[in-house]
Order: sequence, then structure tokens, then C-alpha cells
Amino acid sequence: MGGYYIGIGRKARRVYGFDEMALVPGNKTIDPQDVDIGWHIGKLPFKIPIFAAAMDGVVDVNFAIEMGRLGGIAVLNLGGIQTRYENPHKVIEEIVHSSPKEAVEIMQKIYREPIKKELIKKRITQIKEANAPAVVSCIPQQAKEFAPIVQEAGADIFVVQATVATAKYLSSKREALDFKKLCEDTSIPVIAGNCVTYKSAYELMETGIDAILVGVGPGAACTTREVLGVGVPQVTATIDVAAARDDYLKHSGRYVSIITDGGMRTGGDICKALASGTDAVMIGSAFARAKEAPGKGYHWGMATSDENLPRGARVYVGTTGTLKEILYGPARLDDGSQNLTWAIKTSMSYCGVSSIKKMHEIEMVIAPTIKSEGKFFQEIQRAAKEK
Repeated sequence: MGGYYIGIGRKARRVYGFDEMALVPGNKTIDPQDVDIGWHIGKLPFKIPIFAAAMDGVVDVNFAIEMGRLGGIAVLNLGGIQTRYENPHKVIEEIVHSSPKEAVEIMQKIYREPIKKELIKKRITQIKEANAPAVVSCIPQQAKEFAPIVQEAGADIFVVQATVATAKYLSSKREALDFKKLCEDTSIPVIAGNCVTYKSAYELMETGIDAILVGVGPGAACTTREVLGVGVPQVTATIDVAAARDDYLKHSGRYVSIITDGGMRTGGDICKALASGTDAVMIGSAFARAKEAPGKGYHWGMATSDENLPRGARVYVGTTGTLKEILYGPARLDDGSQNLTWAIKTSMSYCGVSSIKKMHEIEMVIAPTIKSEGKFFQEIQRAAKEK
């Protein structure tokens, strides 16, 4: 593969994020009403290609129920506050009202409380009793223990998520998760992640997973890229993993869905992810702004509470509207953060495609000035508002 020399004998590949790319309109347009944004994981169909991320400031039982009612998917974090405390709302209030200086220390204390298996069952049952899809997440170290509990409780999808997930894990201290055995022993779809490279994605697909999460460090509350220096911008990461998906499909006949996770603030970012080859997206900060979000406008990463090396920040994103407004409008803001489904349909209509699969084929251009070209007055007024 080609690349740029960054020093004597050392090459690096140029990679791209959402702000550097633009979508090219097609040679035909389609009525947005005729655009289908449905997709599936295995045999499970979904109306809209949007997940709410498994973050404690975003998803609780009530949020998951409402998201399901609106046709989307909200992932409940089994390693979070919802399964550690009988009354999670009181605990979240403590995080929300802590000062910036003490926030991480308070979170570390809160997350020391053990996870309770009976609360895993209880939360899943509460979601299922409301006829909403119960999608739950844990880290690989918990997956073997939690999988039977999750299935017995009636969950629909099991997500196994780490900052970086690979099919091969080497350790002299702990037993590695066998993804292949997990998939064989689990009767519901398994989503695994996160990854950003062709090879790691392909090897994970070979284990039998049903979908894969793409993204290392792009989230608004994540500091992995700053703390560890690890990550690949989301457009390139998605394209590379999509190539693995397509090659794996040719060789196996099995389609493994891709979910781009993190780095998207607006409908435009989601559309660029779809054009890069993803089947759906997982977003956190956009939903942290919903009135239904338990964090009341605060958003924090899953690794913020890490005892040894916190890799997250508590950020304030504010509360800007209801979950329904964020997904379906009417939009009350002009920044692209609301009515996400109509933004997707309108973008696809301009690009002349009527399905997500066709969206994977549209032309993209490298356009680092796409957001600033001709926007002089907008930038001045935005700066004035921020003062």
C-alpha cells in the first residue's frame, strides 16, 4: 500500500474523518418519502439505523423504552449504574451535581459498587414488559458470565464492547474471551467491537458475530485518543471495515452488519458514515441532549471511572429537545442535531438512492473546506453567541 514518508524509511497512510469529506449529489433525485432507511441484524429488522450508545448519562430503562417505541435501539450498559444500584437516578444526580474538579473521583467511587445479577434481570424485564427491544452491553471480561443471564431474562441482542476488540487476546494473567464459543452458546444476535482495521474486523466476523462496532476514541466524552494516542478517523475506519464485511460476505455468504460508533454530532455526519459503508450508527452526545436522558444534559464516557487510567470526561451538552424531536422533529435548532431521520432521507434523496445499501455506493469527495466555504457570516454570528 502507498503512503507518505513521515521520516526516513517510515511511511504513514493518510486517513479521513467526517469534517474532511462531502457527498456528491446524484444525477437523479428521489422523493424523501420514498426512501427506505430500514436495516437488519441477522433476521431482526429495524425501522431506523440509529442506536443510542450504552452510556449511563444517555440510556436508562425509560430511555430504552421510549427509543424502542420510536423505532430505534437504545443499548443499556450492564456494567453501569443501572445494574449496581436499586435507585440509579439518585446516584446519577450525585454525578450531575459534582464539581468539574471532583467529578472523576466521585465516579470512581460510585462505580466501585458491585454489579448485581438480579438487577441485570430486573432491568431487562422492565424493558421487555414495555414491549421494547432489550439490547444490553458489557465488556469482554463479563461476557461469559452475563450471557446466560441475559438470554434467560429475554434480551434481544447482546453487545460485547471494549475500547479495542480483537478475535485474539494474549494474556499471562487472565483467560481470553472466546468469541466463537460465545456465539455458539448464545441464541440471540451478538454484536462485538470496537475495531477500526480490515484484518481485525474480518477475524471477528469469522467468529460468528452478527454485527460489528467501528470506532476507537471518536466520542464526545472519550479521551482515548489523547490519553493513549490510539485511533483512526471514522470515515477511513468505516470504509476499511466495510471492505472486510464485503469480502467476508463473498467468502462465507453471511452478511455481518456494521455500526459506526461515535464521532457524529449531526445528521450530515450520520449520512457520511452511511456513505462510507456502515449499516447503522451509534451515537451518544446527540441523545444526551434529550429530555428523557438520565444525565440531564451531562454526558460521560464508559472509561471515565477507570481506577488506573480514566479515559473519558464528563461534558455538558445541555438539554435541547425531546427524543422524538431529535429523531423525527420538528427541529427547533438549525445545527443539524435534530430530526436525524429526515436528514438521512433527504440526503439519500439528493444522492439519488432509496436504500442504505445503495447509499454505500455514492461518490464522496475530499473537501476540508466544505463546512467553512461561504459561511463567513455564520461563523461571526456563532462566535458572537458563544461570548
